[in-house]
Amino acid sequence: MFTTLALFLTISGTPSATPVADVAQVDVALVLAVDMSGSMDLEEAQVQRRGYVEALRHPDFINAVTAGLNGRIAVSYFEWAGSVNETSVINWQLIDDAQDAADLAEHLASRPVFTRRGTSISNAITVASKLISASPYDAMRRVVDISGDGPNNLGPPVDPARNAAVASGIVINGLAIIIRPSGGTVSLDRYYADCVIGGPGSFVLPVHRPEDFAVAIRQKLVMEVSRKGSGMRIIPVQMTPPTDCMMGEKLRPGFLDRIYPELEK
Repeated sequence: MFTTLALFLTISGTPSATPVADVAQVDVALVLAVDMSGSMDLEEAQVQRRGYVEALRHPDFINAVTAGLNGRIAVSYFEWAGSVNETSVINWQLIDDAQDAADLAEHLASRPVFTRRGTSISNAITVASKLISASPYDAMRRVVDISGDGPNNLGPPVDPARNAAVASGIVINGLAIIIRPSGGTVSLDRYYADCVIGGPGSFVLPVHRPEDFAVAIRQKLVMEVSRKGSGMRIIPVQMTPPTDCMMGEKLRPGFLDRIYPELEK
């Protein structure tokens, strides 16, 4: 049954949900956090949106959902750039059959597509973590799925946000969009592997061409629901990453002036 819960998101505060009499147990509570930053042109943003719509409707995704121990999952969705777009939030939806998934896909497809400035993966992780903590479902696993086409360059540093989410029992997976060079010192999928993803079975999938979006997104959702094919990689939160997780911030004009204001004197 397709269920919409009244969940109101406050970026600076804590989300709250309406009380639910009977708490449903789900195999996974999954937050889809989708990058719509200005570095992605409108055509790419539309292709990415269609990729999620098609993945939700695909039989492989439905089969993965119904094959679970409980045969149902809970999904929430939002889009982000320098901050999270509150109007994009789709609150927790219970999916246990093809019709539920089709309804969610249709709801997503009907929404306008537009991009915004900045890239704050840290804000996306923080908001996704709050959504998960406010979920009314009893989830066997809690997963945040982040897509992005560049390193964190706004808001708090990304690795402390990642570490806090992983320490709370959340798994973070990534979809690294490498259609255009990000300007970083390492490839974006390596950056995601070292600075963004974390937790048991975490993984990152790269996308190199717009036409690969749909297949990559479907593969990612199936892996997250079924836990198949991820290799059970664990990234300890205390590990110092070999990649500079501040490389996105360092590409912004005036970074050194903000860190070392005495240089202006």
